[in-house]
Amino acid sequence: MNEARDTGQESWDLTIEPQSNLLDLKLGQVWRYRDLLWLLVKRDFIAFYKQTILGPLWFFIQPIFTTVTYVFIFGRLAGISTDGIPAPLFYLTGITAWTYFADCLVKTSTVFTDNAGIFGKVYFPRLIMPLSIVISNLVRFGVQLTLLFLMMAYYSMQGASFQLSWYVLLFPLFVLIMAAQGLGFGMIISAMTTKYRDLAYLLRFGIQLLMYLTTVVYPLSSLSGQMKTIVGFNPMTPVIEGIRLGFLGAGSFDLQSLMYVILVTAILLLTGTVIYNKVEKSFVDTI
Repeated sequence: MNEARDTGQESWDLTIEPQSNLLDLKLGQVWRYRDLLWLLVKRDFIAFYKQTILGPLWFFIQPIFTTVTYVFIFGRLAGISTDGIPAPLFYLTGITAWTYFADCLVKTSTVFTDNAGIFGKVYFPRLIMPLSIVISNLVRFGVQLTLLFLMMAYYSMQGASFQLSWYVLLFPLFVLIMAAQGLGFGMIISAMTTKYRDLAYLLRFGIQLLMYLTTVVYPLSSLSGQMKTIVGFNPMTPVIEGIRLGFLGAGSFDLQSLMYVILVTAILLLTGTVIYNKVEKSFVDTI
């Protein structure tokens, strides 16, 4: 320390400086702040349900009511095919996967605007915020997945015609892909909402429209021609089709689709990371 004083320099344990590399995620710092990450995950879970009467039961109630609605509208009234799978099972599988992706996307898309006060006062790796959203949503996803398994057990005892396939082994990869897509796309939108707040409102409408371009309420096999091509290019379509094929034995999915969705997901995540890291340096001036 004396040497530092003699040379007019000071020695510090931690130096905070602007990022020079847009692709530098500083994962080492994220790991050192892991306690903060888990604290934010716990906060998100408790804050959302602490003033509700039914609390975590909403994790079950929401998908059940949505499934009943889809069975009535798309199954009974519209008569849309479910590839021979019991309609409640078919719709609940799509709803469970889509809800996780949509929640990650929508909540990540407002990270900068929602946390401007914290970001402007306290230093921590900014990537922790969107990561905490993705992880906290896994809790809800896990609960809804349990509901799906219970319904599968019920229909299995009723003699329904569905079966597991080896594609079920890819399920952890599908979850990772959904999280990465929601994270990447959400970081892109979050960076844009620092200047254009209207995007946050448009996204909520857009996410509903995007759902109907994904095979949540209909199987890909029920489409043909140009419409099938358009829906097939949606990177969430192979994921939902793959999950259905794994759990229920029905779905239009192959390894070529898997390679495609992995490539698109990697591009989304890389692009989101670059834009997020760039905006992170100066967003406080525009919020």
